Amino acid sequence: MNSKAWPLPFWIAHRGAGKLAPENTLAAFRLGAQYGYRAFECDVKLSSDGLPFLLHDATLERTSNGQGVAGALSWSELSRLDAGGWHSRSFAGEPLPSLIAVARFVIGNRYALNIEIKPTPGQELLTGQVVGREVLRLWQGSGLAPLFSSFDPLALQGALESAPAIPRGLLLDSLREGWLAEAQALACRAVITNYRLMDAATIAKIHAAGMQALVYTVNDAATAQTLIGDGVDGIITDAVDRFSPV
Repeated sequence: MNSKAWPLPFWIAHRGAGKLAPENTLAAFRLGAQYGYRAFECDVKLSSDGLPFLLHDATLERTSNGQGVAGALSWSELSRLDAGGWHSRSFAGEPLPSLIAVARFVIGNRYALNIEIKPTPGQELLTGQVVGREVLRLWQGSGLAPLFSSFDPLALQGALESAPAIPRGLLLDSLREGWLAEAQALACRAVITNYRLMDAATIAKIHAAGMQALVYTVNDAATAQTLIGDGVDGIITDAVDRFSPV
């Protein structure tokens, strides 16, 4: 896999297709692709038996018919849940996807992927390590490499330990003291912030450190144009029906 080249195009579909389909499902990826997107962001955590799968929250209630902490259930239990009916009737029965299923989809279509490592609390380092190992296995020989990202430095540390050649990005919802040094210590290739935190000066600082500057989650055209003018390197969006990725 080519892990040296920057793996993402400019426009990235948030959780598959933003809010137009049930987030973090293959149905969302397919819909995002129908709008022309060739890069997707998703959230990955571990089942109780160590299989990486897609889910944003620590708990199941918001985006499935399950209950409780997702990481406390086995993949066999998780795979039987309905992860689409909460969104709309047309998606009822859509399952939670494993990282294996997502890898098959994106590799088969030559799509790019931003894997946000979203560990169950207390499993930060382990989740990064396991997801790193699985990505090396699943993407081997594809000529592609995803981007890892996480708000949790320990999760990125785990990915660095198990898959050091796969690029990493530090996610930030505040520009806390030492954020740039933290990204450098993790050998990150990118810093990805809430779009409200990013401006020309911050972009220049990130670029001077040899990293890419990306933002989430931009759904307004005027905001996107301002950030593009400031020199941002990538935008994660829910508005896949309003922003053309071409």
